[in-house]
Amino acid sequence: MSTAIVTGQPVPGSSLENDLRSLGFDVLMAADAAEAGSRLAAVPADRRVALVDAGFVGHTHALRLGLTDPRFPLAAVPGAVTAQPAARQALTHALGRETAGSGAAGVDGVPDRVAGALGTDGAEIHRPELGSLVAVVPADPQTRNEARQAVAAVDDEAVRLKSAVKSRDGFFTTFCISPYSRYLARWCARRGLTPNQVTTASLLTALIAAGCAATGTRAGFVAAGVLLITSFVLDCTDGQLARYALKYSTLGAWLDATFDRAKEYAYYAGLALGAARGGDDVWALALGAMVLQTCRHVVDFSFNEANHDATANTSPTAALSGRLDSVGWTVWVRRMIVLPIGERWAMIAVLTAATTPRITFYALLAGCAFAATYTTAGRVLRSLTRKARRTDRAAVALADLADTGPLADVARRVLAGRGLPGLAVPAAALLGGAAVVACSALTGYGSVLPVAGALVYVLASALAVARPLKGALDWLVPPFFRAAEYGTVLALAAKAGVNGALPAAFGLVAAVAYHHYDTVYRIRGNAGAPPAWLVRAIGGQEGRTLLVTVLAALLTASQFKVALTVLAVAVALVVLAESIRFWVSAGAPAVHDEGETA
Repeated sequence: MSTAIVTGQPVPGSSLENDLRSLGFDVLMAADAAEAGSRLAAVPADRRVALVDAGFVGHTHALRLGLTDPRFPLAAVPGAVTAQPAARQALTHALGRETAGSGAAGVDGVPDRVAGALGTDGAEIHRPELGSLVAVVPADPQTRNEARQAVAAVDDEAVRLKSAVKSRDGFFTTFCISPYSRYLARWCARRGLTPNQVTTASLLTALIAAGCAATGTRAGFVAAGVLLITSFVLDCTDGQLARYALKYSTLGAWLDATFDRAKEYAYYAGLALGAARGGDDVWALALGAMVLQTCRHVVDFSFNEANHDATANTSPTAALSGRLDSVGWTVWVRRMIVLPIGERWAMIAVLTAATTPRITFYALLAGCAFAATYTTAGRVLRSLTRKARRTDRAAVALADLADTGPLADVARRVLAGRGLPGLAVPAAALLGGAAVVACSALTGYGSVLPVAGALVYVLASALAVARPLKGALDWLVPPFFRAAEYGTVLALAAKAGVNGALPAAFGLVAAVAYHHYDTVYRIRGNAGAPPAWLVRAIGGQEGRTLLVTVLAALLTASQFKVALTVLAVAVALVVLAESIRFWVSAGAPAVHDEGETA
């Protein structure tokens, strides 16, 4: 329960008290600042507290935005200020200063004066964009009447529904899903459903879709396509519900992000199983699609983290991009050609229902390869032409995303910080990765050449991260590492040539990819990278790559399949246990991740 302290004399005919109660506040009255201080001191320390001017006139949704958003310790709108338990001390101190300065008779504008005092103290106060919503404290009856007319002229429910939709999204989502999913979000809110419940429903629907695809029948494929679109509608709804009801949470952001990946990759597996029932082995295509899509994501994540707090972005490429975004049709074309999740899932659903799994994967691989080439090329041009200093925070984030383990640490200590200069850093990661993948793909199963390539790759990994990743293109290091590790597993499993090797490899890459996504979402939530013991326990990316090549060299193809399965289960158990423990008990602030369009 939250508590709202209304300061000043009640205004006849005002709906303020009812509005606050409808938002979940226990309402207390305070005649002046001194009484407000006493009321505040009596409120339990674990409650959110709001100070609201009795003369406030405005929309209920304006109060909701200003007083109930769980992401911000301090927030304010004209006539109201709120503090979560972590910021109660700052609010109490500011109110005490106002009480001492104005005396017990100080009544008018207490919340606004307290908000001003908080700003003077250097506190960070969130002030939501209200747009057409009204939030004022009128000074006289005429102004009050005008404010009430302004409130009546704007439908705050329509504003609330509109603001529930992402401000930036793909074409398919914007025009084919959001026009009605926002109403589904409202329906869920009015029935007390939470975003996490809708997220879980979306996951279950996608898993059922994967099961339908796994039947290998035309009816199953049609049902799978319909259910996949249904899952995507629910996926949009959970975020819209979070924005509509302001129900943000750390756990919810993590569930939304990780379930998206789980749904898509489980569907790939379902398609591969369905194709196998029809006598067509497309597991290599399914694994290739997962590898390509995961590498696309890590390009997005690495570039964004590398430039999260960079300064002096004077890139001509960025300026051109900004000009293109000022022309309506180019905005939608550019959003569509990168094949974001809405367009991608729609394409997969339609092709599943109308064609075969093989054709679906061919189209998916072609589309994602083009999108990856387009986005990566643009980001490389931006990075080469910009004048910016990479910050320490960005370098640490890139090092965490690199996921290097004990072998690279030993080699790095031997190198004693003698890393590579400039563009040689991503070049070393690229060439080292290419060496191990090529040795794995171009030699027969059981060859020792992949082991030699993996040893070269371990050295290249150490050289690439021997110094802080602050170069112009150092954000390419993590995606090169991902491509090398996943590509090696794919190549060796394909060379094994036994039934079950590629599905086992699919499981291993899925488990490792989960770990990499988990790392990303921890960094995004300012919760830090996974603990060092976890990275060491699962070997780091270079250690796992070397281990897989050694297993392929020492074991028969059938034994290698079993080893991949055991490794996949072991990695999944360790990573999932630590991830679930962390996110369920995380003390990180509530967040809502708008996510990547890809």
